[in-house]
Amino acid sequence: MTPLKVALLGCGTVGSAVLRLVEEQAEDLTARVGRPVEIVGVAVRRPDRHPEVPEGLLTTDALGLVTRDDVDLVVEVIGGLEPARTLLLAAFEAGKSVVSANKALLAEDGVALHAAAVKAGVDLYYEASVAGAIPLLRPLRESLAGDQIRRVVGIVNGTTNYILSRMAETGAGFSEALAEATELGYAEADPTADVDGFDAAAKGAILASLAFHSAVTAADVHREGISAVTATDVARATEIGCTVKLLAICERVPGEEGDSVAVRVHPAMIPTSHPLAAVGGAFNAVFVEAEAAGQLMFYGQGAGGEPTASAVLGDLVAVARNRVSGAAGAGPTAYADLPARPIAETPTRYHVSLDVADVPGVLATVATEFARHEVSIATVRQDGHGDAATLVIVTHSAPDAALSATIAALREVPAVRGVTSVLRVEGLS
Repeated sequence: MTPLKVALLGCGTVGSAVLRLVEEQAEDLTARVGRPVEIVGVAVRRPDRHPEVPEGLLTTDALGLVTRDDVDLVVEVIGGLEPARTLLLAAFEAGKSVVSANKALLAEDGVALHAAAVKAGVDLYYEASVAGAIPLLRPLRESLAGDQIRRVVGIVNGTTNYILSRMAETGAGFSEALAEATELGYAEADPTADVDGFDAAAKGAILASLAFHSAVTAADVHREGISAVTATDVARATEIGCTVKLLAICERVPGEEGDSVAVRVHPAMIPTSHPLAAVGGAFNAVFVEAEAAGQLMFYGQGAGGEPTASAVLGDLVAVARNRVSGAAGAGPTAYADLPARPIAETPTRYHVSLDVADVPGVLATVATEFARHEVSIATVRQDGHGDAATLVIVTHSAPDAALSATIAALREVPAVRGVTSVLRVEGLS
């Protein structure tokens, strides 16, 4: 049988695992696809850094590789916007199907890439771009295609989940937990993309685009990181039966003028009874709520060479089967075209900690500011006395703009020495 020939772009942690697994599982892949699968070229920037790759496969001419007449499929694991965007568009134009793990590119240009793939009649699959080995995107795109998804909430960054888990388990502060994560290899030397929420925001955009069939980019995602989360925040969450997680939250929001899509990434307190609360360490999990299917949860390894390579190979088998059968590429994904809802209009509950003067009337003054901005208080308690007095307030659901205005006003109240913490609360009844 004539092999299906694959061009591999990138040979780092994920790419080298893909190369090895294709070789090790050659017989099984042939049985699953119906034809042998053969990697015929590996494009890298510095061939001398890849002694494990047969010399005849290595090339620095990525564009020449993806447009070769004998190449059937392209696997892209180089990441970043360029040259990945140019290479994928060239692959589509040359009639090649593509498997990608590039969350940044898909969050930025997913609609345009899908359109190019549809125009060329080829496939674009990218299961590995979100949550590593967890089968998630294909269920959203295919298994739930006959349902209406209302909400997708997930822990989609293993580094931040490890840090917050260690803070909860040991009482450590953010800096200490980050240092431990770095030492163990869970955090990069520059952890900005993870701890500031950029990685999770890109994944949130991809999830929302698929779940709600609309064009959602990373720019539409409200993003907050975890560097401001303190050991006190984590302890206060425990006091109200919650734990702190960095969540990617994608919602279809009804409105008088039609539905919209709200996507946000931020740390939040969630009840310990919620399934996501039990997700510890560097694991990922995504909770999906659909009209007919109800509640579904996907859980597993969210990163790493082999788990991500597993997702890449799953997509590779799918597009290879389509190639063998002559199936056309998938249809358009953004047909619903729901607008993005700004964070200012998105309602959430909040946990607010205030450092206050222990004087008569302080609670009434604080409550007045909440009422003036139409933010309803669910619970309030005072901790400590004198210079150590703290008010801890949990609100009912209110628009972000109203809460922000309330906090700004409280900072001007003489009896409020400081707003020490503001965290959103998800899932409390």
